[in-house]
Amino acid sequence: MDEPRKNKFSYKNRLLSFKYAFKGIFYAVKTQHNLWVHLAVVLLVIFSGWFLRISVAEWLTVIICFALVISAEVLNSAIELLTDIVSPEANAEAGLVKDMAAGAVLFAAICSAIAGLVIFVPKILDLL
Repeated sequence: MDEPRKNKFSYKNRLLSFKYAFKGIFYAVKTQHNLWVHLAVVLLVIFSGWFLRISVAEWLTVIICFALVISAEVLNSAIELLTDIVSPEANAEAGLVKDMAAGAVLFAAICSAIAGLVIFVPKILDLL
């Protein structure tokens, strides 16, 4: 039985892990059209939150929603890319993997939208 590979702790390797993580984020932002939509909504919500003076607790909720949806979208994109590499031909099970990952993004986005409605609708109604 082989011994597990043991890597010694290295600050250089820890810093490189950040480099690779940012590389992945920048690649996703550059290439994933659905991520562009989510980022546009983030900007709209940030402006709306500033304009409507949402509370600190509401900001924290909004930020958690941003993190949830953006993270889900990036993971979905990674799963889709990996699935395309592993199964480049049409494959029903590979399609289901992609559908499930996309479903996770949709679920996160719906829940975030509901949280946004709870936060923003009363403030908008107060303006009217």
